Amino acid sequence: MNIIEAMNDPELFGEQFSGDSWANWRSLLSGFYGLQQDEQGAETFHTLTQREPPLEAANELWLAIGRRGGKSYIAALLAVYEAVFNDHRANLAPGEVATVMVVAADRKQARTVMRYIRGLLIDNPMLSRLVVKDGPESIELTNRCCIEIMTATHRGIRGYTVAAAILDEIAFWYSEGASPDTEILSALRPSLATLGGKLIALSSPYARRGVLWHNYRRHFGKDSRVLVAQAPTLLMNPTLPRHIVDEALAEDPIAAGAEYLAQFRTDVESFVSMEALDACTRPDWLEIAPDYGTRYKAFVDPSGGSADAFTLSIAHVEDRCCVVDVVRAIKPPFSPEAVVEEFSELLKQYRLYEVYGDAYAGEWPREQFQKRGITYHRAGKPKSDLYRDMLPLINSGRVELPPNNQLKSEFLGLERRTARGGRDSIDHGPGGHDDVANAVAGVCVLSIGHGTPWGPNDLKISFQL
Repeated sequence: MNIIEAMNDPELFGEQFSGDSWANWRSLLSGFYGLQQDEQGAETFHTLTQREPPLEAANELWLAIGRRGGKSYIAALLAVYEAVFNDHRANLAPGEVATVMVVAADRKQARTVMRYIRGLLIDNPMLSRLVVKDGPESIELTNRCCIEIMTATHRGIRGYTVAAAILDEIAFWYSEGASPDTEILSALRPSLATLGGKLIALSSPYARRGVLWHNYRRHFGKDSRVLVAQAPTLLMNPTLPRHIVDEALAEDPIAAGAEYLAQFRTDVESFVSMEALDACTRPDWLEIAPDYGTRYKAFVDPSGGSADAFTLSIAHVEDRCCVVDVVRAIKPPFSPEAVVEEFSELLKQYRLYEVYGDAYAGEWPREQFQKRGITYHRAGKPKSDLYRDMLPLINSGRVELPPNNQLKSEFLGLERRTARGGRDSIDHGPGGHDDVANAVAGVCVLSIGHGTPWGPNDLKISFQL
């Protein structure tokens, strides 16, 4: 049974996918699996891919589809179809299992697709009998196939025999850092080779970087075993009220252009390159012990203990270079007062009795540090300005950073956005964090940067020795 027959079969998925609103998806999947189409279907396929329907199935499918366009539901359909209707047992070694992977930036995100998968399998009387074990993150079937959700790390996906891989919202995976999207794909493709498994990547588009953009630029509209489709939300999901899209476009045309029109953003670019960070990173020594003859400065990024980390960075200047001696991050949940106590003791080891930080929670950080003999100065500059002033220090090699993977990932995850008024802002990308990067940028700019991170009304007090 091919994918279109399964979508139309009333005993399988016909109730969900046979309606007119899924017609464009059926045309796209017909082309992906190399099925014949009528004239209207071929025309729709050309609209979505800017190419003629292929005569044979493609190896990979890359989808840049607007938000609420049905991507996650189609991902679930493809996962179930590949797991149920392709018998891989003849190519499996004794004890080996064919895995259909659903890979997302984190397991919480992947569970959305998993819920759809579970609904298509468990709620269908014909297919539910195939389920041997239904776990929170995997479903085992009688045909020695398993559907499993994974996080997007190049280490975690190794060692599997993969029948198909569904890569969810791949435009929002890190394109650089400890586990870049290119390394994940490099680790995944050999796992697909044994069974000739299909790779299906789907996402709303985002910035012009990463593997989705690379494959779009290389394969869209070209005859290839890699099929790339691009379509706005309303083309793939005509049931969505048009006013939702119109209102989003009126409020923010650039963001809505990516979200609903499936256009890659031109106003977002990476803040700093991996090469520049590597050049500034010392090979060892996560922390450098205090030295009696050295003057230090410190910067904190406070947190209430429920969402963001509470971070601290200590640095000193040596030969016109800012050496970051200490980077500490306490991840939630935690007691904020306990963290202030811990950080205060650490500051005193470096003979520091004052610290700089942002204006988080009003007077709370100032009061808590003051109780422990530490003067807290609020930075007048927003973190976007701190990052802006930090960039020339990195690019000129005037900072020495510790080999801290979290710090590196956060700096690489920063994005420079250009607003409609022309002003740039620098912040972490969707779903990212920058608590460690903020503390390090603050201490570097405080120590050696262009200008100072404090406001005009903050009192500047000499560090006590």
